[in-house]
Parts: sequence; structure tokens; C-alpha cells
Amino acid sequence: MFATTLVDWFSKNGRDLPWRQTRDPYAIWLSEIILQQTQVKQGWEYWERFMHRWPTVEALAAATEDEVLREWQGLGYYSRARNLHYAARQIVERGSFPTTIAEIKQLKGVGDYTAAAIGSIAFGLPAAVVDGNVYRVLSRYFGIDTPINTTEGKKLFAAMAQEQLPPQEASVYNQAIMDFGAIQCTPQSPDCSVCPLMESCDAFRTNRIQELPVKLKTLKIRERHLIYLYIRYKGQTAIHRRGSGDIWQGLWEPWLVDDEHFSLLTSHSSLRLVKQGVKHVLTHRILYTDFYLWEPDKRPSLPSDYIWIPESDIDNYALPRLIEILLELLNSEV
Repeated sequence: MFATTLVDWFSKNGRDLPWRQTRDPYAIWLSEIILQQTQVKQGWEYWERFMHRWPTVEALAAATEDEVLREWQGLGYYSRARNLHYAARQIVERGSFPTTIAEIKQLKGVGDYTAAAIGSIAFGLPAAVVDGNVYRVLSRYFGIDTPINTTEGKKLFAAMAQEQLPPQEASVYNQAIMDFGAIQCTPQSPDCSVCPLMESCDAFRTNRIQELPVKLKTLKIRERHLIYLYIRYKGQTAIHRRGSGDIWQGLWEPWLVDDEHFSLLTSHSSLRLVKQGVKHVLTHRILYTDFYLWEPDKRPSLPSDYIWIPESDIDNYALPRLIEILLELLNSEV
């Protein structure tokens, strides 16, 4: 009854998305990677851009990482783009797109959920997806208060999701339960009066809609203070590529100055404050950033990993959103 009702609801209310008009595993995989941390409305545009520029996995694999990061700019969570590019080369190297859940999971950046989504939608494999929408629907309907971010909870919901999956309708059922959570059984104030599962929903009967699903608060948000110097010298500026082990790996940025260097510079250089305390929120931290413009009389000596480029060329480099904000502030003054 549960699965049948969802599939019936989906036939009338499911979202008309372009990657649902194909069984091409490349197009489906691309959509799933883009939508991992992105709303459908924003992800749709990026999916179309990627499909237009790189219509096949071979084309994507032949691109450079810089090109992929540049096209990804604005989506955030840039490790997804690097993993996407790496996985494209994995697929090309093996000669075809993998067709089993185990093989799909070997692709860089693909976990249980993404593998199940690709496998079921592209190949009809009987693998249940479990994401935030699925947790919410199952938790509310069956009245489960086991925290979804515990080992016990993950195992419980994975087993329950698989149990509810109709093997011959894996593709449509997985899409149905995800859309149901996104459209009908929403996190806040769902309209239960029009829900086809209302009468048999445990959370509705026990008035626990807003209490479920349960999630333990374990994430500690850290704050970090940054100082960026945008150097302008004879129409050029200096940037460098961020290394591994920190945020924005592989993206480009102006001079990120530590407190000691900043103190030295302010003592003998003329720096102009562009904006102070710009707040930028990431998943695990909040950044507070001061932006300065430095227009020196002679080209300064910088660490060896910095390159000088014409200011007009900076849009050719993949930049973090925070640096885009800096450039927007600078350009607004022109």
C-alpha cells in the first residue's frame, strides 16, 4: 500500500526534470553529483551547461580540471567537481559506464545513495535510495524516532527503505519517494490535509510531524578570520591556487595574508579597506573576512606559488564565491 500510493502520487505530481527523460547513465550520474548539495532549481542550470559543453563522459574526461572547476564555479563543495572529473576518467579507462551497484560505488565521489539512484534509474537495479527526503518520509509514516545520524539509525532506515522497494519498479519508486519528501512531506509545515498517506501516517496520528525525523546535534561550527589583499599593479593582479587539506582545494585566490605579514604591510604600505567583516557561511565554519586593495608603486615580491595575470583575465580562473564577492565590491567602485 505504501509503495503503491507513492508511485500513484508520483504519476500525477512528480517533477518534470530533463535528466528523467533519458536512461543515459552519464546524464543521470551528472545530475546526481550536481544535486548532492544543491537545490534542483540551481542544479538544473548547471546540469544543462555541463551537458551542452561535455555531452558525453568521454568529452568530460578530456577536459582539464581547471575547465571543470571553472564551469562548476558558484555551486560550492568543489570536491564534487574534482571527483566528477576523476570519475569520468575512471569510466573512460574501464571502457563503459559500470552497471552494478558495487562497480558504480567504485567511482570517485559516489556513495550508497548516489549508486542506488544511478543504478535504479539508469539500469533498473533494485537498490533503494536513502537521503534526507527518504529519512523524513519513512520516519514520519512509520513513527520511527531512532536518530537518523547514528549508526543504528542508518542501518535501520537503509533496511526499511530496501524492504519497501518494489523490485520491478525501483526506478519510479525511488524517484517517487524523493519527490514526495521534497514536495509533499516537506521539513516544515507539510500540508497533511492533501497527503494520500495521511490516514495511515503514524506521525500524523500522534501529532509528531515536527518532531520527526530525529537528528542528534553533533556538528560544531567553527569561526575563522581571513584577510585578503587584492594587489593591483599596472593592470595586473596576483593569484595562487589553493592546495589540498583545506577549503576550496584547487581554486584560485588573491593574497591571503596572515596577521604577522598584515602588520608589517600596514606599517609601511598604503592599503585601502574595501570591506570589513564580510560573513560567509560554510557547512562546518563561518568565515569573517576583511578585504583590502593594495596598489603598490613597484611589483611586490610574493611567495613562489603566486602568478601574475591581467586583471581582465581573472574570470578565466575558478574562484571561491567569497572571492567573487571581493571582485564584485571592487568592480562596484569603478
